[in-house]
Amino acid sequence: MTHAPLSISVPHDSGNIEVLDSSDPRSIRLNIRKDGAADYYQWFYFRLVGAEGEDCHLKIENAGGSSYVDGWKNYWAVASYDLEHWFRVDTSYAEGTLSIRHTPAQQSVYYAYFAPYPIERYRMFVADVAQSPLVTQIPLGQTLDGEPLDLFQVGSHAAGKPVVWVIARQHPGESMGSWWMEGFLPRLLDEDDAVAKAVRDEAVFYVVPLVNIDGSRRGHLRTNAAGTDLNRAWAEPSLETSPEVFHIRNKMDETGCNLFLDVHGDEVIANNFIAGAEGIPSWNEEQQARLDHFMATLEAISPAFQRKEGYPLSAPGQGNLKIATDQIAERFGCLAMTLEMPFKDAAILPDENVGWSPERCADLGRSCLDAIRAAIKRGL
Repeated sequence: MTHAPLSISVPHDSGNIEVLDSSDPRSIRLNIRKDGAADYYQWFYFRLVGAEGEDCHLKIENAGGSSYVDGWKNYWAVASYDLEHWFRVDTSYAEGTLSIRHTPAQQSVYYAYFAPYPIERYRMFVADVAQSPLVTQIPLGQTLDGEPLDLFQVGSHAAGKPVVWVIARQHPGESMGSWWMEGFLPRLLDEDDAVAKAVRDEAVFYVVPLVNIDGSRRGHLRTNAAGTDLNRAWAEPSLETSPEVFHIRNKMDETGCNLFLDVHGDEVIANNFIAGAEGIPSWNEEQQARLDHFMATLEAISPAFQRKEGYPLSAPGQGNLKIATDQIAERFGCLAMTLEMPFKDAAILPDENVGWSPERCADLGRSCLDAIRAAIKRGL
């Protein structure tokens, strides 16, 4: 049987890979490209054509120099034939090389670090959300690539009414944040959902579904078009290097903030968890109580969330005010949190076929609305 030559291509939208040698399906040599103007790299996404029925061995040879080498431990890449259904494929890491072994069942297959969330899907999602009569769409400004930064307001201000801000994907490679939004935002706008209806009456929401649209389209791991890690730009954002944060923080200063949730993905920890702002100078017992209550509530609501594993706490007064959660907690004295989801499978309720997946991200997004309402009822 004669096979067509192998073809490896990089999607213009969110793609990332460099082909070193694709002449032999048993030894396909690849590298991950760095984030344009920065040295970060770990995200990959590409298409392989012409290897149906072949025992392929794809070797990412520069994995040993990636941003989070520990992230390769117990990690399995995702693959898809139709860009809708993603499954895990045999992956291992040794001596600086990430090895993906897979026998494609079809002539065209996509591989990625996590299920990609294309910008075109984002545009369709935004267009759909904007149809809701419950939404006010607020263009905040433009990114460096000229993309609009979209903000959605749900609910209206009133005396004593708390303000909730929810943002996702400051780091473009953490596409789970967009999948989470596909659960969270439609539920918030569901006119038949009792929790959603109640929380819309009780609070006003501001939601930025995709903060780093430039980096996402460019196939970056952590940075925007200027090479800025946006989640290290909250102390002194600028229009020149971090317009996304500049516009969001200015709007937050205008609206105020009582609860802030920043949705991310973590390369190393194989579980869902929350990082708080315990190290900020103004941290107090009430802020700790709010954080503990939110996490306990979410854990009770969602079996996919846990509190045993997470980041080590910053020493008192040593919080990093360049990070969104710490800056916003200190700036507004509010409950501010970073929600982290895994690139790997979650150790809690694992699924060896799909691992932590888009569908599971969306389910956690829906659950977070219940936890937010509980926090509002407790008092912010």
